[in-house]
Amino acid sequence: MTTPRHGDQDSPGGREPSDRPGHPDRRDPGPTGLSRRRLLGASAALGATAWLLRGTVGPGSAEAADLPAPPGLPAGTEVHRRVYQNWSGEVRTDQLWTCAPRTPEELPALADWARAHGWRLRAQGYRHTWAPLTVADGTTGAARVLLLDTTRHLTAITADSPTTVRVQTGATMEALLAHLADRGLGLTAVPAPGELTVGGVLAIGGHGTAVPATGELRPDGHGYGSVSNQVTRLTAVVHDPATDRYALRTFDRSEADSAAFLVHLGRALLTEVVLRAGADRSLRCVSRLDIPAAELFARPGTPGRPRTFAEFVERDGRAEAIWFAYTDRPWLKTWSAAPTRPFGSHAVDEPYNYPFSDSIPEPVARLAGQIVAGTWASAPLFGQLQYLIAKVALTGDITEILLSGGLIRDLLTGEVLTHLLAGGLRSDLWGPSRTLLQYVRPTTLRVTANGYAILARRADLQWVVAEFADRYRALLDAYRARGEFPVNGSVEIRVTGLDDPAWSGVPGARPPLLSALRPRPDRPEWDTAVWVDVLAFPGTPGLNRFGRELEQALLRSFDGTRAGLRVEWSKGWAYTEDAAWADPDVLDRVIPASHRDGGGPGWDEAIAVLDRHDPHRVFGNPFLDRLLKP
Repeated sequence: MTTPRHGDQDSPGGREPSDRPGHPDRRDPGPTGLSRRRLLGASAALGATAWLLRGTVGPGSAEAADLPAPPGLPAGTEVHRRVYQNWSGEVRTDQLWTCAPRTPEELPALADWARAHGWRLRAQGYRHTWAPLTVADGTTGAARVLLLDTTRHLTAITADSPTTVRVQTGATMEALLAHLADRGLGLTAVPAPGELTVGGVLAIGGHGTAVPATGELRPDGHGYGSVSNQVTRLTAVVHDPATDRYALRTFDRSEADSAAFLVHLGRALLTEVVLRAGADRSLRCVSRLDIPAAELFARPGTPGRPRTFAEFVERDGRAEAIWFAYTDRPWLKTWSAAPTRPFGSHAVDEPYNYPFSDSIPEPVARLAGQIVAGTWASAPLFGQLQYLIAKVALTGDITEILLSGGLIRDLLTGEVLTHLLAGGLRSDLWGPSRTLLQYVRPTTLRVTANGYAILARRADLQWVVAEFADRYRALLDAYRARGEFPVNGSVEIRVTGLDDPAWSGVPGARPPLLSALRPRPDRPEWDTAVWVDVLAFPGTPGLNRFGRELEQALLRSFDGTRAGLRVEWSKGWAYTEDAAWADPDVLDRVIPASHRDGGGPGWDEAIAVLDRHDPHRVFGNPFLDRLLKP
């Protein structure tokens, strides 16, 4: 399925993955499954879609002979060269010099070395990002860039107090939540993939989906904003003006400067953080696909008492809509607190409970391969196929398939349906929070995505959703009428609260300055963020043009009058007709203004603080130099 929240990542031990060209897939996909590695290997015509991560190359190898190793590295630093490629393949570099620091104490020496030799340091985790915040597409091996692999050694997790956890930034979110669960603790909302580093999630203000349900009181230690807002203390590598060297420094959340490091976009290097958590709450997650999009996303005041997205949010507080392209019934998931298992719910004790989304069914894989090979007009069929597979796997209802004809019946054979139903129905699940909040494995289809946060009053939530849905649907219909199909994934809609610093439990704390969820001082009634993104295979004809038209439409709709728009840092934005992250007006004016509007600390202070603690811009790249210019 085209859920983009995570996928296969580089092997932390330096082993060569089996999806390199000419290297056979060693996994048995079963009678009705086709591994996405084989699918994407067959789709090499669109190199941006395949995850092709070459093996490491040591400094003494013949392949590295044309580029000398970085000179004068601190003693004991072992380097190798490795291709950097991000989640969707839209950022791909030559082989870059890479090292894996063993302890935080090694990092200040590396920063001093980088400053002295004119190099830049870029921390990397599992590369689950779209935006060029680590390195830019096409970065050559001659670039003076040293990648720091945090996933090899900087992964320690320990209890800091009965309600806090100390975690190094290379640890995965899955490991973090498992540690908390073992102590009876949890977080209210987190990103769906487990194989993300804590450092990566904090750098971009990672989030889940949650606001208080009607009558719900926030439990102590929990929050409804970004994971960054749960930080109570952090340690970063910063320049010490007294010694004119880089050093480790710990910032308490009550220190004003800490607010710039909580969401830093890669303009800083954090080594560990302390996060606040609360008593874990078991959740019930219910899926349904019976509500038409026109009803779920209806405008406020629509006659007939429609079942709206806002009503589900009011009732349960946690909701996500996945709307497959060119279909009319979204997959709606709602989570609600449930101390005991409700009658009829299926109890689960581990995460990743949607196998049809992670282990791609053969018909989806086959059709996806045809699309990325150039059969772009198959997008409506692809959307319908994804919807039907989700419906069968979740509810067991095969009525629509039996009434279908042609290709749908040919693709969804009895063998495929049997395979989908073999794991049991998944429409009503119950268990500890981490088992239902993390639901995307590294084997889902790799797609690109735009992303925006729309800040508004809770009372205007349905208006925001309806306005977005109308803009998206009208644009998609206009393209289809011209025989163009720029979207072949889905729309995803989530809702969170904003970053209230009081939720950290630290007196004097301030919100993360660069967070998309930082409250606007002049609009205290804006207490909610609606997150929207549109997914598609990289390289789809017309995708960037569609992204630009949609972005401009959203900027007009959410212009700060009734709601305001900010970009989701890890996704796609600043579209021209040819590329993302390229529109000078959005980069130079729109994005800074979205964080300056309303006054109070924000954009300019964050840039000044990050520059003061890294005046030599050791932690940065040319894209960030442009975006975060003083």
